[in-house]
Amino acid sequence: MGNYSGPRERMVRDQVEQRGIRDPRVIRALAKIPRHRFVDEALIGRAYGDHPLPIGEGQTISQPYMVALMTESLGLTGEERILEIGTGSGYQTAVLAELGSKVYSIERLKRLGDRAVRTLDELGYYNVLVRIGDGSTGWPEEAPFDAVVVTAAGPSIPDALVAQLGVGGRLVMPVGSTAAQTLRKAVRTAEGIHWEELGDCVFVKLIGKHAWPGSV
Repeated sequence: MGNYSGPRERMVRDQVEQRGIRDPRVIRALAKIPRHRFVDEALIGRAYGDHPLPIGEGQTISQPYMVALMTESLGLTGEERILEIGTGSGYQTAVLAELGSKVYSIERLKRLGDRAVRTLDELGYYNVLVRIGDGSTGWPEEAPFDAVVVTAAGPSIPDALVAQLGVGGRLVMPVGSTAAQTLRKAVRTAEGIHWEELGDCVFVKLIGKHAWPGSV
């Protein structure tokens, strides 16, 4: 499929490091993972560009910088059990698998979930478990989680996801209208939940019981 190390290095330098991402583990993960393996063949030439790309079913693979920002905000050390809502292409999943202990990922659309599993298996990411279902309800039987990342936007952060954070756990999710959102971070402490805003963003809708209505 070709050697894309050059475009990947430029992506990391120009889109990630120059925009303020400093976590060396995040930078190494993005420099390693072949992003072009997670897009359709017709879009491979654009895989390392500074933009999201369609992956089918009305969904997208996120802009590289946004993947880096969301991941860095979790402060992963390598020991975390991570819940991901919205497997999508599997690219963000692979980044989390590089940086955490185990990733539990939920995808609403079976075709996307199955394709992501094939790609992740081909690349050797065996510390990932993917299931098809309503991500807005989380994965309560595997809770608590050390980190939760939601790669689709809802009108608010579902209480069900916050409840599945362990003490010290971090959650990041885009919140707002269907047109524009703010990336919000929650940290569970012994005293309660601490909230932080990380900036503006635009994501596809999170569909589910505790998000936007639609077919799950």
